[in-house]
Amino acid sequence: MTGQKGLAKTSDFPGKTTEINLFLINNTHYLLDLPGYGYAKASWEVRNKLLKLIEWYLFESPYKQKKVVLIIDAKVGPTEYDLGMLKSLEEAGKDVVIIANKIDKLKKMAYEKQMAEIQAAIGNHKIIPFSAEERKGLREAVTEIFG
Repeated sequence: MTGQKGLAKTSDFPGKTTEINLFLINNTHYLLDLPGYGYAKASWEVRNKLLKLIEWYLFESPYKQKKVVLIIDAKVGPTEYDLGMLKSLEEAGKDVVIIANKIDKLKKMAYEKQMAEIQAAIGNHKIIPFSAEERKGLREAVTEIFG
């Protein structure tokens, strides 16, 4: 999203991010990368600790977010955790942007059906189909997030 390779640490191993990473974008916006909560290949204790960190930041900390980006795996669709988080964000009155990531992993024949299923699961929220690999949806995501 920033156009800088290696800025955020990534891994094929789910659960790589275990803390809040903060990035200052163009000296105007902060972008925070929070740990994932659903697919982390870690013990229940570690996953629970990550979830508490996320919940603290989003719902209890003194920091007010302008937007919260909920990234879901387009191939998997929204998980129970995703839907629970979305509900909590809605109840807290957060401005949520939903990104369906990894659309490049969907076969063309399955794309429309999968996106319709994701839309049905998340309700009235706009979904931004996104592929970091192919840089699809980047302009729309940046516009939606940063205005």
